[in-house]
Amino acid sequence: MSAARIVQAVAQREAIPLSPRVHWVGALDPGLRSFDIILKTANGTSYNAYVVRGSHGVAVVDTVKREFSADFFARLEQVAEYDEIKAIVLNHLEPDHTGALPELMERAPNAQLYISNKAQMMLKALLKRENLAFTTVDTGDRIDLGDRSLRFLHTPYLHWPDTQCAYLAEEQILFSGDVFGCHFCDARLFNDFTGDFRFSFEYYYAHIMRPFRDFVVRALDLIEPLPLGLIAPAHGPILRDRPSDYVKRYRELASPRLKREIHPGEKTLLVFYISSYGNTARMAEAIHSAAQEISGVRASLYDLEGGDTETFADLLEEADAIVLGSPTINGDAVKPIWDLLSSLTVIDMKGKLGAAFGSYGWSGEAVRMIEDRLRGLKLRVPLQGVRVKLIPTPEEILQCHAFGRALGEELMGRREARVIDMSDLLTSQYSA
Repeated sequence: MSAARIVQAVAQREAIPLSPRVHWVGALDPGLRSFDIILKTANGTSYNAYVVRGSHGVAVVDTVKREFSADFFARLEQVAEYDEIKAIVLNHLEPDHTGALPELMERAPNAQLYISNKAQMMLKALLKRENLAFTTVDTGDRIDLGDRSLRFLHTPYLHWPDTQCAYLAEEQILFSGDVFGCHFCDARLFNDFTGDFRFSFEYYYAHIMRPFRDFVVRALDLIEPLPLGLIAPAHGPILRDRPSDYVKRYRELASPRLKREIHPGEKTLLVFYISSYGNTARMAEAIHSAAQEISGVRASLYDLEGGDTETFADLLEEADAIVLGSPTINGDAVKPIWDLLSSLTVIDMKGKLGAAFGSYGWSGEAVRMIEDRLRGLKLRVPLQGVRVKLIPTPEEILQCHAFGRALGEELMGRREARVIDMSDLLTSQYSA
């Protein structure tokens, strides 16, 4: 079909063939501008669902958001009778994929549900039914449709615990769920016809998949060996032109670049700060200078006044230690620090080393507030942060040096454990 014919067919609620045996029966939502609150959608999105026909029955792969059920059923009825539907495959149970499921189960009562093992409780909560029949599947399990079969790949946390993929080997089609998808609505449907959606593809990865990079890598290990003629994601363009390029791009996005550039055994420590009158800056410089004196530590210093926090995401993702410096203004850390901390929610920070420091005039709450947030993000915060009132004295700069060295030694596993009296905790600037 030509691009113009596809646009016409979509407008008329027609099913769109991916092949003679496979059809798109999804829906378009061009007016959507915000998805799940956190994602902007400049071009709207699509809710992709598919029908696979075999000689012994039909499988439906995912459904659509409930508000678009009419479009879904109109297209589905063009390519299948309800009593032919043998299987309903749910690669992911969020409402945008399962909104039409309850009605589909009523219309196709003979269909069996296929879900991942981790989707069981979600499915019961979604449908509010006690006696619910379904089959759980794992990597290697198959649905036999006669001359077609769907093989499952267990790909959890992309981006929910329940996510999985299904592979139609006879046609080399991967029904990938959210993986390789994006929020980009274009009625021409296929990537060789649509507008340029690269920004949406990368944005989607950064905000949806990036926090689960380790799981992305595991999924790629399953997917890369497959012959791929087409990738059919749950959102965005259907990838029929050079689908393997999108798999390669995911591998690039999920592969740490810094680790290829530093020496084996080296660890990276990043010091971010913002300073009103130069006092916190002096502390940052002392901490940075001392940390890099520790063998094996590669330390970097960044003034947040001169950079957009979003540009630091790659650095933060690959760093081993994050040290944040802020003055206390109106009983709080300053906004650029909170913006940087907010950006960490899309990055896996668990187990990294975290620390805080800063100058203050009256109350000095910023350091403790930053430390609490770092702990909430699952970073380790073993050293109590340094706080200095107003202008740091030479002795306080030496304390900052000691703090930087202690952080470096902690990062490299060389810091000696010490027994500290409770009275010390009440008076010390940091726990050494």
